[in-house]
Amino acid sequence: MKLKIVFAVVIVLLVLGALAGVKTLQIRKLIDAGKSFAPPPETISATVAREENWQGTLTAIGSITAVQGVTVTPDIPGTVREIAFESGAVVAKDALLVRLDTSSEEAQLRATEAQVEWFRISAERARKLRADNTVSQAELDSAEAALKQQLGNADTIRATIAKKTIRAPFAGRLGLRLVNLGQYLDTGKPIVSLQSLQPVYAEFSLPQQDLARLSTGMPVRVTTDAYPDKKFEGVLTAMNPDLDQGTRSVRLQATFTNPEQLLRPGMFARVEVLLPEEQKVLVVPATAVLSAPYGDSVYVIESKPADTNGPAGLLVRQQFVRTGRARGDFLSVVSGLKPGDRIVSAGLFKLRNNMPVVENNNLEPKPSATPRPADS
Repeated sequence: MKLKIVFAVVIVLLVLGALAGVKTLQIRKLIDAGKSFAPPPETISATVAREENWQGTLTAIGSITAVQGVTVTPDIPGTVREIAFESGAVVAKDALLVRLDTSSEEAQLRATEAQVEWFRISAERARKLRADNTVSQAELDSAEAALKQQLGNADTIRATIAKKTIRAPFAGRLGLRLVNLGQYLDTGKPIVSLQSLQPVYAEFSLPQQDLARLSTGMPVRVTTDAYPDKKFEGVLTAMNPDLDQGTRSVRLQATFTNPEQLLRPGMFARVEVLLPEEQKVLVVPATAVLSAPYGDSVYVIESKPADTNGPAGLLVRQQFVRTGRARGDFLSVVSGLKPGDRIVSAGLFKLRNNMPVVENNNLEPKPSATPRPADS
């Protein structure tokens, strides 16, 4: 009986040993296959870092302002009796906009003008009598002073009527009407915005380090989000004599003729002051630069010779760079690359260091310095 039990145990142990040996061989084969496995190369597009001559510029963010622009308001209170303009209309200088009720002032003016006429007659009579020495010089002076006083009273009433007749202080385009007939207006109540749109200013600031490179008469270029494909050309016309003590920057003003009146006061603008000299820069497509919190980088393509791990091919190496100005679809690289370096221009988000790649440049759209997307 004991012999049978021992024999059974031996058989079980032999079976378990055989199974363990088979599994060990299988695991070793899998490990060896994993070590020798090479992932298939990723498909990428490539480009070459090249040098170009870019005109030197100083860039800033600014705002468009009107050369002349006001919100028309009354100087004295009154009730609106006439509105002589339409919202958005173009008006000439001194065009009537709003007339306030002047019935009371007109009645006072008629009474005052009657008194002026009476005092004028009295003064003329006093002059004749004085010529005959019938009245004293004091009586003549009193009559003439009374006449002047009444003339002043009449002029005051006329000035009040003129102030209640509100006219455009300059030629320009009106905004939306903010008043209605019969409405009582207090002093300073907005009536309508009036802006002169030809020409307009672009106001911006640059750091004090750029002050020595600036002078009036330099060309200035502006782009806006409203017209992304259009560049507006102007001239630097004014510079503040003092700098902002908080930011150590100088306030600048450029003038644009704005013949189509596309630039409007209050617009956000990207401003470029064009410097006379050109600069040689290293240029790469913006799609080739991978931005991250720890810095910008590109993937440089390098050749891999054939070895025991596989045939010859291409590998990528991550290279950190410092970028500069942008122009269209391109970025300038200040450091980290040299002319002629071949880099990945599309497909870089799936890459890592020393990954094999295969190049295919047929699918990537060509970058442009002046991109114009068809569906924009």
